[in-house]
Amino acid sequence: MANLQIKGIDDDIYAELKKIATGENRSISQQVLFLVKEYLARKHQMRMLKTPAQVLLDFCGSWEGEQSAKEIIAKIKKARKNSKKLQEGF
Repeated sequence: MANLQIKGIDDDIYAELKKIATGENRSISQQVLFLVKEYLARKHQMRMLKTPAQVLLDFCGSWEGEQSAKEIIAKIKKARKNSKKLQEGF
């Protein structure tokens, strides 16, 4: 197994790490290893999730129909009704 040494850690971070390790009955080394493993597992899970943009892109192009885009647009325009509600303003 490899060894890892961390240099230049801030005293406040070390104190917090020691406090957490003590609370969970771990050594500081065990706690650091636990946190690294937990971080890497979460990172892997996040990579597996699709972003909202990916979900949206999955929907793009999924429409299958007989009509062309021009026919659909013409149909929408034909279905519109002129309204005189706003001729006089608000």
